This record gives sequence, C-alpha cells and structure tokens, in this order.
Amino acid sequence: MNTSHNPEQRRIVVLDTETTGMNREGGPHYMGHRIIEIGAVEIINRKLTGRHFHVYLKPDMPIQPDAIDVHGITDEFLLDKPVYKQVHEEFLDFIKGAELVAHNAPFDVGFMDHEFGMLDASIGTTDQYCKVTDTLAMAKRMANMPARKNLDSLAKHYTIDTSARILHGALLDAEILADVYLAMTGGQTSMQFNAGQSDGDAGGESIKRLTSSRKSLKVLMASADELDAHSARLDIVEKGGSCLWRQ
Repeated sequence: MNTSHNPEQRRIVVLDTETTGMNREGGPHYMGHRIIEIGAVEIINRKLTGRHFHVYLKPDMPIQPDAIDVHGITDEFLLDKPVYKQVHEEFLDFIKGAELVAHNAPFDVGFMDHEFGMLDASIGTTDQYCKVTDTLAMAKRMANMPARKNLDSLAKHYTIDTSARILHGALLDAEILADVYLAMTGGQTSMQFNAGQSDGDAGGESIKRLTSSRKSLKVLMASADELDAHSARLDIVEKGGSCLWRQ
C-alpha cells in the first residue's frame, strides 16, 4: 500500500470499509462485528493523487452470509490476512490530520472506533485525529438529489462510471465516492490517479481504477497561413520587449 505523505499539506482521505456483518436489532451496529477490509484514497487540492491505503483483515469471528452476499469476501479468503493490530499504526498515519470523507460515516467511523478501543482504549476515537464528513448527510441537505441517496444512486446522478463494480469492495467504493464527493462539492479539477496502479497492498490484491472508454482526440495542425500570421504576431510582441514564446 502507498501511504507516505507530506504532513504539511491539507489532505482529504475518502474511505470505505467492509465488515463481518451488522446488528439490526438495536444497539451500536458494530457490536460483535469486525472490519475485514479498509480502502482509502487521498485527495490534495481537489486532485486524486494516486496514493491509497488498502488492506484485508482477518477477524476473530465468521462473516455473516448476508454480508458475503454484499461484498463477496469469505472466511477462507481472510485466513492468511493480517489482524487489525498489525496495520493500525500505518492506517492511523494515513488518516491522521486529514478530512475523512465516508458515505454514511457513522457506520464506518463506529467500526473504526470499535477497533481502536479493542486494541487500546487510550487510542481514542477517529474524530480526535480527523475532521469527519458524511456524504450521505451532505446529500440529504442538497436540492435536486435522487430519492435514494446510496452510493450507486449518487454515482448515477453525477454520471460516474460504476461498470467495473459487481460487488461492494472498500477500495473501489472509496474511488467511486471520491468522484461523487468532488462532483458534490463543485467538480474535479484534475485527475492524477493512474488506472490500474497498485503499490502492493498488505493482501497482495489490486483493484483497478475505474476508467471510461474515450476516443482519441483529433489533432488539427496549423496551416502555413496560420503559422505565418502567428509569427507576425510574435514579431509585434517582440518589439515591445522579451517574447516568451520564442525563448
């Protein structure tokens, strides 16, 4: 995984988690369940930098069948993966000081806080290390949004390609959410995430960045008359002093 960063830069980390399941009969949703996948991507100055954190984790309990139906991660797949304690320092370093963006953030942050507490109560909670932003809460406050405000609906609303997404996966969902968040907050100014880039996460798996099929741009060359007109214009500029275009 690629986690080195300049601590002086203002950063946004877009995050998603997958878990062994969730309680639906009251009480904290994380009780009795564990995180099994963390995916997070970095944005600096509204640019996806290509740096990410991605890891699969071995829990101390079986994954519920309905959870497997959602993310496709099985107990057998996680047998050789690290436990949370082994990645905690690296994960905390990646999110520390960033604005943490998640969809239905109380769910992901609740699980993160639970993992922190199980490891060491003195670690504290996520909001002590990050400003947390919930894109679900944002969508509910915005006008002209789809009736359903899950990630798929928001991606469709902003015409974001999700064709590579068959099952939920933390890194892929974090990438989609990054595009959604940038669209919700004014659009993306620059894309610097290399398709298919993988720096080798802890589990050895890679997930390709979503790309859209685009035709090559047609290049139109200047005609001889246009080149002569351009040169004449530079002559005029040069009479007034230095001409950068001829340096």
